[in-house]
Amino acid sequence: MAEEGKSKLYRLKPLTDRLPAVSRPEGHVHFRTKMMWVILILVFYFVMTNVFIYGLDQKSTVDMFAQYRAILAGAQGSLMHLGIGPIVTGSIIMQLFVGAKIIKLDLKNEEDKAVYQSTQKFLVIIMIVVEAVPQVFGYLVPSDAFVSGMGGIFGGTGALSGLNIARSIIILQLIVGSYIVFLMDEVVSKWGIGSGVSLFIAAGVAEAIFTGTVNWHAYEPTEAMSLANPPTGTIPKTIYIIQNMSAAELVGGGYERILLSNPNPMVALIGTIAIFFFVAYAESVRIELPLAHGTARGARGRYPIKLIYASNIPVILMAALLANVSMFSLLLWSNPGLNGIPLIGGQPWLGYYEPGSSYPSGGLAWYLSTPRGLSDWLLPILSPDRYGYLASGHDPLQVGLHVLAYVGVMVIGSIIFAKFWIETTNMGPEAVAKQIESSGLQIPGFRRDPRVLKRVLERYIPVVTVMSGAIVGGLAAGADLIGTVGNASGTGVLLAVGIMIQLFEAMGREQMMEMHPVLRGFFGGE
Repeated sequence: MAEEGKSKLYRLKPLTDRLPAVSRPEGHVHFRTKMMWVILILVFYFVMTNVFIYGLDQKSTVDMFAQYRAILAGAQGSLMHLGIGPIVTGSIIMQLFVGAKIIKLDLKNEEDKAVYQSTQKFLVIIMIVVEAVPQVFGYLVPSDAFVSGMGGIFGGTGALSGLNIARSIIILQLIVGSYIVFLMDEVVSKWGIGSGVSLFIAAGVAEAIFTGTVNWHAYEPTEAMSLANPPTGTIPKTIYIIQNMSAAELVGGGYERILLSNPNPMVALIGTIAIFFFVAYAESVRIELPLAHGTARGARGRYPIKLIYASNIPVILMAALLANVSMFSLLLWSNPGLNGIPLIGGQPWLGYYEPGSSYPSGGLAWYLSTPRGLSDWLLPILSPDRYGYLASGHDPLQVGLHVLAYVGVMVIGSIIFAKFWIETTNMGPEAVAKQIESSGLQIPGFRRDPRVLKRVLERYIPVVTVMSGAIVGGLAAGADLIGTVGNASGTGVLLAVGIMIQLFEAMGREQMMEMHPVLRGFFGGE
């Protein structure tokens, strides 16, 4: 029984403490060991993306997360089908509940923090089931041979029919695969460098960008390559069209196909490169507060407050939130068991879809969906008669509202999540002030007192947090509007660049702590 005044979540401890978990290292883990774990987990991630779910009919499967596939670090039809979606969704729910004081936990208290983490682990398992079951019963179709084989083994009807047994086995594979992903994230966080979730996102986006740039296979692989069916990759597609079109044909529409038309137009490649450099610049912008050691005269340092202070986490959380909106709107529109729910089931205002498509054609889900480059919104606005079909027949005003709604939701949502993230990860003014004070440092000219440090930091951190959320949200939305190669999405490119820069900086800190062990306490190492 939970003690008086403690959160009711303490009642879950007997259950959550028995969940499989990765134990923390007892002492300091050497830099080479950390790098070894990062590389091993990365290799294992790519292995899992290529281990396909047994018994699944790949041709009849509809990918509910197609527009968010790179961000969610998953691979359709594989053990990584759900990707990091359940992990991020569980994190969103816990942060919202704690931030809104619905769950009364003090994350500065070690015992409460342990309960928070164990409850989040339990919630991740629930979200795995919540995301896996609807997909299997609606869009991950078992093959006929697998269903008949299960029917022949069990020979039952009703709950024990071949179809239900086949679905149960697929659900079990998704649950096992997703929980392995969660454990892999823990391995990287505890034994490696950085975050496993971030590592998987960067790996998935890098793979998508590479294949989207240099893939020489035809867009429809079952048909012969032609001008109507060019290579998929940006560079091979451009070379093929220039080689097989006359000068008059290029002027009459060839350059438009190269620059703007899917798949993987040249503008998307240029936009991807521009985003890379812009994010690299934004990551380097920072305010540096001067610090001096209270007892060691001459020992000085600086505390950097980055412009992208909240990192890329707010965008990850927003992407997962919008992915869940897309999933549930698709389920409520097309799933026979859900589209009869009063008020929300099968309602066009919530979102409607063309048969076999996972991208909304209208409704609220369409206004919140990710634009797929300039051809998805700019061309229908400039020439609605010629390109209106690219926007599912919506008029220019509706297309403009779609752009404004998506950008607004991304910016405002990222600001909100940035504030939650800062408060729940000990990056707020009070936590940073205590961290600086405990390391023996102080701001020159100010009294050595955490309250004084807190007041100084409050001039910067809250403002930078809001700016950070707005910038990453605006960058991600702007990149989606321009388009990216490989369907990586603007959010995906933004995340990948930020993650790689942060990983490089984290490696530098680890090497510094390896050479100067006294710095471990300041950086939070062991």
